[in-house]
Amino acid sequence: MSMDKPIVTQAMINAYDEYTHLTLDRRGFMEKLTKLAGSAGAAAAIAPLLAANKASAEIVAADDSRLETKDVTYPGKGGEMKGYLVRPKGAGGKLGAVIIIHENRGLNPHIRDVARRMALEGFITLAPDFLSPLGGTPEDEDKARDMFTKLDAEQTVANAEASLTYLSKLDGSNGKVGAIGFCWGGGVINRFATKSPELKAGVAYYGAQPAAADVPDIKAALLLHYAGLDERINAGIPAYREALEKDKKTFEIFVYDGANHAFNNDTSAARYDKKAADLAWSRTVAFLKKYLA
Repeated sequence: MSMDKPIVTQAMINAYDEYTHLTLDRRGFMEKLTKLAGSAGAAAAIAPLLAANKASAEIVAADDSRLETKDVTYPGKGGEMKGYLVRPKGAGGKLGAVIIIHENRGLNPHIRDVARRMALEGFITLAPDFLSPLGGTPEDEDKARDMFTKLDAEQTVANAEASLTYLSKLDGSNGKVGAIGFCWGGGVINRFATKSPELKAGVAYYGAQPAAADVPDIKAALLLHYAGLDERINAGIPAYREALEKDKKTFEIFVYDGANHAFNNDTSAARYDKKAADLAWSRTVAFLKKYLA
């Protein structure tokens, strides 16, 4: 059977990354994939391996008895924000809180799962739907990606701050709030850190960097995870590192050799890298425990 398994090459992964982050042109992507794969049939078999599979999105079950979960709404910038709130059951004492910021797919089952995983580490977690100003995350991923191009960047950062304010005042919260973001969300973390005096800790997974001129305004400690093969995003690392060092910010940068953009997303077979994901997660949890205790 293994002989029939399609081979996914780096060129195919790069083409998918270009389609989902730059062109948003599915037809053009499938034409390129067909050329790379050698036939339309092979391309059709490979495309699902590159995309995320919602069916495999749960590491922690939605009804896990150790957790309390609920969909919530709270005031955002210019309208109501929707989100998914998770907390450990029966926690003694007050807990640090963590905002989970989704990729450019929106608040989907995978990100809800990440929120549950982080809650099991001993935090109150909130996964906001940053597409709330446009009506919320749709089922169709391509539609979701297109909606991100219509979001207002300033409003997005203001909604991250609104999420922080909501979490800091919740019963059971110790008032200290951190945030983790993936892909698009990683870029939001970097911008959010330049705007928020209240954010204690930010963890950006393969996120676009902020303007160097904004770095002096960062107050949060930062943990920055990058994928070794992610040339598009990694091009911005040297300038960001230099600006962070110049202003004596508290930060750590880790580059995971041989890993692709989105290596943490276990619902995407071709790009998920368990070794890199597990190491980055252990570093993330330790970092958040240090700064949110």
